[in-house]
Amino acid sequence: MDEPENSPRAESQSPTPAHAVPSRGPDRPRGHRDAGGAARRRRNRALGIAAALAVTVTTASAGYAAIARTAEDAPQYTKPRVRAGAVDFPVAGGSTTVDTASLRVTGHAGHGTAVPVSDAAADADGFGRPGKVEVHGSHASWSYPARGLRVTAAGESGRLLMTVRSEKDGTLAWPVTGKGAGTGARGASLQIPRGEGLSVPVADRFWNSRQAGLVGTDDDLATGSLTLPLWGYTSHGHGVSYLVPESIGTSLGFASADGRLNATAKHEFSRRERTLDYTVAFSLTSASPVAPAADYHRWLGEHGQLHTLKQKIAENPEVGKLLGAEHAYLWGGARDAEAVRTLRKQGNTRLWLGYDADGHPMSRDAVAEARKLGYLVGPYDSYDNGQDPETADTPIAKWPGRVYPDFCVRDAKGTIATGFGARGCYLSSEAFAKSEPTEHYLARHTEEMTKNGANSVFVDVDAAGELFSDFTGSHPLTKRQDRDNRMDRLRTLADKDHFVVGSESAVSWSASALAFDHGAQTPVNDGLWAFQKDKTKWGAYYPADAPGQFFHPTTLPASLAKSMFDPAYRVPLYETALHDSLVNTDRWEMPYDKLPAQKKDRALMSVLYNTPLNFVLGDQNLASTGKEMAALQHYFAPLHKAAGTERMTAFHWLTEDHLVQHSVFGDGTLTVTANFGTTAHDGLPGGCVDAKLKDEPKARRLCPANG
Repeated sequence: MDEPENSPRAESQSPTPAHAVPSRGPDRPRGHRDAGGAARRRRNRALGIAAALAVTVTTASAGYAAIARTAEDAPQYTKPRVRAGAVDFPVAGGSTTVDTASLRVTGHAGHGTAVPVSDAAADADGFGRPGKVEVHGSHASWSYPARGLRVTAAGESGRLLMTVRSEKDGTLAWPVTGKGAGTGARGASLQIPRGEGLSVPVADRFWNSRQAGLVGTDDDLATGSLTLPLWGYTSHGHGVSYLVPESIGTSLGFASADGRLNATAKHEFSRRERTLDYTVAFSLTSASPVAPAADYHRWLGEHGQLHTLKQKIAENPEVGKLLGAEHAYLWGGARDAEAVRTLRKQGNTRLWLGYDADGHPMSRDAVAEARKLGYLVGPYDSYDNGQDPETADTPIAKWPGRVYPDFCVRDAKGTIATGFGARGCYLSSEAFAKSEPTEHYLARHTEEMTKNGANSVFVDVDAAGELFSDFTGSHPLTKRQDRDNRMDRLRTLADKDHFVVGSESAVSWSASALAFDHGAQTPVNDGLWAFQKDKTKWGAYYPADAPGQFFHPTTLPASLAKSMFDPAYRVPLYETALHDSLVNTDRWEMPYDKLPAQKKDRALMSVLYNTPLNFVLGDQNLASTGKEMAALQHYFAPLHKAAGTERMTAFHWLTEDHLVQHSVFGDGTLTVTANFGTTAHDGLPGGCVDAKLKDEPKARRLCPANG
């Protein structure tokens, strides 16, 4: 396939390492101090924004300027400044101006460089004439009487924080990213939290096509394929971070105009859903593609929402067994105690082992053997599906009494929400929450699923699936309540029952309750679901002991392979935000052997991101894949044990085609360079990765093979 115009391989941002990006404007020397600089720095400290957007370090003395703009170019004023039709706000690295007539936002970075933050709201024509701007301390507010909206804005902690409150149900299409005049095309990119993360050149022909699976999509920020409540935009050495702290009710849509991608957030104001307040935090950053995620990590820390792996291990030492472990699902005879012993003989020192809820769980002896060897082991479970017990196609969909159909979610018309794959119905988390104190349905279900001694539980959907509004009279539910209920039951498994808990494609709001997830690393193009329906190419859910869905190797269509796995577009947004909070892997139905053409890149990315691989093992491949897994686990284990609980503190491209990439964890605890290309770079052969631990003199090299 020919490379599209403006693709990373044809053009990219500067390959300068992130830690070398100037933080004081493009023309000011790094050591320069101008007259009055000390006074300005004192003012910035007083404002509490001198450390704003503190993100990336590669050495202890490097400071946090690598990704973020510092506050040294902050304006002289400290409160909102009202001008004709506009309000200026101080932020880290400069200032922002909000046009009160349209909600257009413009940033002003060092030396007055204009940075497009948001175009006018897509529905600004209906705003009518704005009311008078009122200033109270650091906040400014104004209204749009014709729409029943009121805006409150302030410069807080180095960000522009804007809240739009509606008096009634309705929608607002804003902010608008990369659409207005002056946003530039060549060199501009959108950062998108699809799976692990993407950085997409806005003028790239492929990403402007339907094949890429981006244009025309509108994804909920609280569920689905967008794993973080943020996005970003970079152009001409500057960046903008967009963060929606309360993501329920907000989606992000993508469109193409004149061959250029743009993104528009859409918020639904709903009295019933309690989404009448809509807050967006804007930050001016450097052009690092992971700056939005780094700002989000800082936000979580500022608001007491970080629950780190170190804390989770202190609360439950079993969580520490995830460090250095690869993950594998077992089928057929691979679930036996002897197979577990074989895995250890092959050299697999640490593993997470799971098994499907197909009615044939691992025996108590097999689980005991796994635990004796130091492995984590547990079932793939689900609380979301209910079916008629007489005809249910999986044991976990059989519930006692009248859970089915009484607990089914119903819409405003009373129609039952049909379950995944047109099977049964989706069950209301509120119905379970109300009945649990007396009926103990969930507790008894978990007891049954783990009576073999399992020390881990994987809960399908709870951290990823659709959040429901339930209109059933006996258990009404809002999406926010649904999210809170899911969090409560995940926390019960972790805190009360002391399991090592994982879930599917964990959206960021679930991170504090989980120790691991399967799937948040995969940036799924929705075309994958259609491809999976072709059982001749993807494989079916049989034979029972080795379903083709997992064991049958397949070749992805070129568009799917490019949009999901091309390393030139992949960036670690999720790891930058949450690496020190939970362990992240690819989706479980795409184990390492499933996609032979992507094996090499996935192995390199596993090291670069310091995340484990996911495998599937059965009677036929236990000997071969088990040994391959052992070799990779032997390499991965010391790296993950050292850095698995650390923040990802740096990421950057070393070449213009983005195929040689560098990452850092902690204060240099682990540094990694991966070469996804075919030619050597600085002594590192193509298809190889070097990983260096801080206390070791020499890097460890891995050169995995495809297929």
